[in-house]
Amino acid sequence: MFVLSFLLRRLAQGVLIILLVIFIIFTLLRVVPGDPARLIVGGMAPDAVVAEKAQELGLDRPIPVQFAAYLRDLVTGDFGRSFVRPKSGASFGGSAFDDQTRQERASVLDLILDTLPMTLQLAGVAIAMALAVALPLGTLGGLHPGRWPDKLALVIGSVFVSTPNFWLGIILTLFLSVKLKLLPAIGYRGFSYTLLPAIVLAVELVPFILRTLTVSVAQVMREDFIRLAPVRGLSRARTVLVHALGNSAVPLVNLLGVQLGMLLGGVVIVEFIFDYPGLGLLTINAVLQRDFPLIQGIAVFIAVMFVLINILVDLIAMSIDPRLEY
Repeated sequence: MFVLSFLLRRLAQGVLIILLVIFIIFTLLRVVPGDPARLIVGGMAPDAVVAEKAQELGLDRPIPVQFAAYLRDLVTGDFGRSFVRPKSGASFGGSAFDDQTRQERASVLDLILDTLPMTLQLAGVAIAMALAVALPLGTLGGLHPGRWPDKLALVIGSVFVSTPNFWLGIILTLFLSVKLKLLPAIGYRGFSYTLLPAIVLAVELVPFILRTLTVSVAQVMREDFIRLAPVRGLSRARTVLVHALGNSAVPLVNLLGVQLGMLLGGVVIVEFIFDYPGLGLLTINAVLQRDFPLIQGIAVFIAVMFVLINILVDLIAMSIDPRLEY
């Protein structure tokens, strides 16, 4: 019963958040300078042609009318159609199209779903890399607060969090791809093309996981049930692996949920540097082309994913520690 009421409450909050995101994005896109209709038909096109294109796209209607129509379409699952991307050219890179007439435009939802698996793959590999580094270091730092493992975790976290991702992406490309030829860097022709951008994203994630895990493990190790574990006949390894890490899992799960949501919407720079065909690169191209429906669709989709991920994380945290219900 509690879980049902919790889900209903969180879903209601999520709907409000999504509506707010839609309103902000929709309004901002229509007050920024520039005419997407003129961009589509060309800067030298006569005003009559621009007006005809604006009428075709519905851009000549009042903003409240456009907003109401957009909400009505969203309820039915229709994210609209791209202003500039033809259906035949809805490819990953987004830089070349086969249909020069651009008469049949691509579905926004199809474009998002085409690129989403690539971003999910990149995010998953980045989180796995970050955990492989941060879990052992964070656990050791929490078990030995104030000593060299804790200081090592602090130094690594400080260095990683201070490293700009665009600079690191360029340096890794020059060193690992151009000079050593160990990893491919640009585009996507297989899983190996995911590794280099994933390393850059993992470097961003490691400091947050390190700090969260170090503090959580250190706090749990000071609890009475940990100090009494040897009296109950539990070994040091079992105490750490089962009880200390188990009780430290809740803040870690919450952090990973937030970071996954942030990765889905925050990989723009990394995907642009590596020309990686995910949501980030799709977003940049949509912004450059003033493709209103595609920008709105990506923002709404990411907002929905972020809300659902946070609800799922809360449910997982409650299953780990039922006391969180209260």
